[in-house]
Amino acid sequence: MSTTTIRIEEDLKARIAAAAHLAGKTSHAFILDAIAQTVEQVEIDEEFHRLADERWAKVQATGKTVPWDDAKVYLEARARGDQVRKPAARNSKR
Repeated sequence: MSTTTIRIEEDLKARIAAAAHLAGKTSHAFILDAIAQTVEQVEIDEEFHRLADERWAKVQATGKTVPWDDAKVYLEARARGDQVRKPAARNSKR
């Protein structure tokens, strides 16, 4: 395991110590958890954007989309717990 030095202003250091105490952790463990959570969130966000870009490229290439009214009906039914068939994508290019 390698060591990295960071500089933290005194007020933030005190806040970290207080939050770590409330969480039942050492400041070191609290900081490591915060870094790990931030890295994980960045990775999740990146995957979300990659998938969105991929899907947008497919929409642009095929011109097929699901009309909002159909998507809304589907999502409302799913939210109620109903089992419904996914709406079909239609060609929106004219």
